[in-house]
Amino acid sequence: MLVRLLYASRVLDKRPEAIDAILAQSRQYNPTCGITGILCYGGGIFLQAIEGGRMPVNELYGHIQRDPRHTEVALLLYEEITERRFSGWTMGQVNLQKLNHSILLKYSEKPELDPYSVSGQVSMALLEELMATAAIIGRS
Repeated sequence: MLVRLLYASRVLDKRPEAIDAILAQSRQYNPTCGITGILCYGGGIFLQAIEGGRMPVNELYGHIQRDPRHTEVALLLYEEITERRFSGWTMGQVNLQKLNHSILLKYSEKPELDPYSVSGQVSMALLEELMATAAIIGRS
């Protein structure tokens, strides 16, 4: 059974090399477990969708909750799915530095990434729009 999980967290180390290390670790680990997904980072906040088998996704989320690089880990959405949305991605990354902030403003009160102040469905809609506007880098 396939599931999709969407969570938000705050990162403790905001240096670019620390963020790159988290992304690199995801890209190395996820394919071995059949996990695909997308990561959005901005303003010290991660918004990540992961999908795959129920147990591998649950185990990965548990690992993220225990990871000392993350704080305020919040589950935003968990759903059973019939097909993957991110099947071509081991872990795509949204480049918020090159993003038109009007897209963020469309989904929240301020033009900044803040999944803590909106529903999981709204956060997923934001990720869908970011994919549609090709604001994602690092396909695999």
